Amino acid sequence: MMKIAITSASGQLGAAIVEASVKLVGGDNVIGLARTPQKASSLGIEIRPGDYNSPADLENSLQGIDYLLLVSGMDAPEKRIQQHRNVIEAAKRAGVSKIVYTSIQGAEKGTAFSPVVQSNRQTESDVRDSGLAWVIGRNGIYIEPDVEYIDQYKERGEVANCAGDGKCGYTTRSELADAYAKLLTESKHDGQTYNLHGEAITQQQLTTYLNETFGTDLRYRPMSVDEYRADRTAELGEFLGEIIAGIYEGIRNGAVDNESHFAQAAGREHLDWITYFDQLKR
Repeated sequence: MMKIAITSASGQLGAAIVEASVKLVGGDNVIGLARTPQKASSLGIEIRPGDYNSPADLENSLQGIDYLLLVSGMDAPEKRIQQHRNVIEAAKRAGVSKIVYTSIQGAEKGTAFSPVVQSNRQTESDVRDSGLAWVIGRNGIYIEPDVEYIDQYKERGEVANCAGDGKCGYTTRSELADAYAKLLTESKHDGQTYNLHGEAITQQQLTTYLNETFGTDLRYRPMSVDEYRADRTAELGEFLGEIIAGIYEGIRNGAVDNESHFAQAAGREHLDWITYFDQLKR
């Protein structure tokens, strides 16, 4: 049986992929890597050191691993390229035969989020050039933060951002986890790059789903990019505010309204949004 390792196992996406992979191949065949291993101890599998800045630890932790899932790092774009290269090179030295990388969708130029997208594209290139078998998933936008933000939306009485009428290919961490578990364990996906998201919807459609789910009377108010950037910067600080504004500017410009390959990756259709929001009512 193959041995698979999943980086960033203490994070929300990494932990979800661990759980989905355990269901497919059993806990004895799944290893989690985490910068702080004790933070992933609740997953019930072996956890090894996995700091992207520590090549020696990465190489030791990847001994005996056949397939590796590399979760994109959260550091600044100029740092994460080398961090990802540390993981790729450690995997090669340790004898790993396949890498699956969790990349992103988004505007590759023209927004404050574009440097993040470009750094992911560089890692995609590094993965393809690694000499190992590879699969790349490009994640859609998580829908969970909008659900988690419902109290703030209630306070404001609206959903307001600069996405305008642009459609967004949303997804959830649990749906991504199911897809990545398949990409890891099924060789038919090798050499493929997949967009992973569900039905693309507008902010007005999202607002309607939130109203129907939480009994609210929110309205959607489109903002200019500059106005939204100032709003987010005031609440979140300059760095994160710029990034969030850049994401929504990308939605406005159609950068995340792409063909989805989720069904090819997961072997089933992505959860539809009516069902997703109905489940939140229970």
